[in-house]
Amino acid sequence: HLSASYMIGFNGQAADCPTTVHGLQSIFQEQEMTETVHDTEGHGYLATFIGKNGRLVILRVTAHGLLTIDLQCCEGDNIVQVENLLNTLEEKLRSLLHGNIKRVKRLPALTRGAAVDRYWPTADGRLVEYDIDRVVYDEDSAYQNIKIMHSQQFGNILILNGDVNLAESDLPYTQAIMGRGQENYAGKEVLILGGGDGGILAEAVKLNVYIDQMVIDGCRTHMRKACGSVLDNLKGECYQVLVEDCVPVLKKYVEEGKTFDYVINDLTAVPISTAPEEDSTWEFLQLILDLSIKVLRPTGKYFTQGNSANLTETLALYEEQLGRLSCPVDFSKEVVCVPSYMELWVFYTIWKK
Repeated sequence: HLSASYMIGFNGQAADCPTTVHGLQSIFQEQEMTETVHDTEGHGYLATFIGKNGRLVILRVTAHGLLTIDLQCCEGDNIVQVENLLNTLEEKLRSLLHGNIKRVKRLPALTRGAAVDRYWPTADGRLVEYDIDRVVYDEDSAYQNIKIMHSQQFGNILILNGDVNLAESDLPYTQAIMGRGQENYAGKEVLILGGGDGGILAEAVKLNVYIDQMVIDGCRTHMRKACGSVLDNLKGECYQVLVEDCVPVLKKYVEEGKTFDYVINDLTAVPISTAPEEDSTWEFLQLILDLSIKVLRPTGKYFTQGNSANLTETLALYEEQLGRLSCPVDFSKEVVCVPSYMELWVFYTIWKK
């Protein structure tokens, strides 16, 4: 089942609710729509109009001057007729409200139940409609749902558990989490945590470095513009990919005294929750931070993403966590625009004092 929802919003002086609802009745009667009106006890009116062709109109009039019309229709409905109905309603309301209108806003259709989901939230809670036209990969691993969806603008996009992770166009993300080209990786040992999309590994291999990477496998077929051929084999001339839990491997490196010039953490963003004592993700983040700093050489650097630049409270909380590690650290941060995220993203560089 596929449906679309169109909305018109009017904001102005307080409307005469009964008069407004009554004034629109003739339009809906012409559409052969059945009417039900609900009085919300001094808070305005809610009216529904149901048509034989599956159309549904929800009319909401508040006592504060906000009036919204939500028109829902099913797949196959005549779009020209729908647009004409919306135009007629808008013209009638302008007449009924006698020009006492501050703002009129008509929103494009929100499609529900489509085979391809085009709506994904940003980290700071905004809903973005992508130009996604097909799903190229959709599987559940033991840990998460993995989707790869094609966007005409961004190429294939990796989405894990509903979070946009990386698109083939997101080289700025990869460059930012590797130090923006300001680091000399030649002859260095690099540990990449996560990075299952292969983007970081592909860029690092171009620089001819040695890498020991923990990854989740998933993108070698459908994200080749991001990872190239580096995921075709789990071991290359200058890298090795370990598909396993990174925590015991990190603990083993600590016990063995194994250290690295760079640790790049691409496992997870800083949690949106601001209550670390109630969020296991914060505990996981703290554990990874502490273990990573322990395997970092004295002159080494730790790179990681933060989260949306708009989430100032959670980023501040993350920076507080940096003061609670097993050894003192300093840090710097940079804000980068990641194309497919459609928002500014914060990246951190951390080093031992």
